[in-house]
Amino acid sequence: MKKRISTLVMAMAALVICTGNLKAQDITLGVKGGANLSSFSGDIKKTNYVFKYQVGATVDIGLTENVYIITGLELQTKGTKSKTSPNVKYNPMYLQVPVHAAYKFDIAPQTRFVVEGGPYVAYGIAGKVKSGDEKVNIFHDDRFKRFDFGLGAGVGVEYNKFVLKGGYDFGLLNVSDMKGVKARNQNAYLTIGYHF
Repeated sequence: MKKRISTLVMAMAALVICTGNLKAQDITLGVKGGANLSSFSGDIKKTNYVFKYQVGATVDIGLTENVYIITGLELQTKGTKSKTSPNVKYNPMYLQVPVHAAYKFDIAPQTRFVVEGGPYVAYGIAGKVKSGDEKVNIFHDDRFKRFDFGLGAGVGVEYNKFVLKGGYDFGLLNVSDMKGVKARNQNAYLTIGYHF
C-alpha cells in the first residue's frame, strides 16, 4: 500500500512539473486562508465537528483557456472533539498538497466560476491530544500516523484577483495508529484567496 501511494505521489509531482513546462506563461501564484469544519470518520464514535483554520500558497497551471491544474502548499489544522468525553480533543496539523483538475468558465465580466476535484497528500507536523489537563503529541507513542492521502472537490468564484472557494476533503487512509481503532480525516472548508 505504501509503495502504491509513493508511486502516486511521484506521478502527481511529475504531472505538475510537466504541465508547468507545457504552458509556463499560464502559471498564476496566489495566497489563501480560511476556516475548516473538521471531524473523523471511522471507529472514534460520537464526535463533534470543530472549527479549525488553513492558510496556504496556491499555484494555478493553465492547460487550455478553461482547463487548469490547481495545486500549492497548505497548512491545515484538523481534528475533532468527543461528544461522550467533552474534555478529549484531537488537534492534528498537516502540510497538505492538493492536485486538482479544474474547469473555469466566465459568468460575468472579470468573473469566473470554478469547479475542481482531485487527490491530496498530507504530512502531520504537529498537534496534540488533549484530555482534561493532559496534553500529548498526537503523532507520537502509537497514536496517529503522520501520512494522509485523500480526495477533495470544491467550487468557487474568481472575481478579478480575488477567489472565494468552498469544498470538502475526505481522507482515504486510516490515520490512527491505535490498535483496533480506525480514523479518517474529513474536512469541509471555506477560503478566500488572492492571485498575484
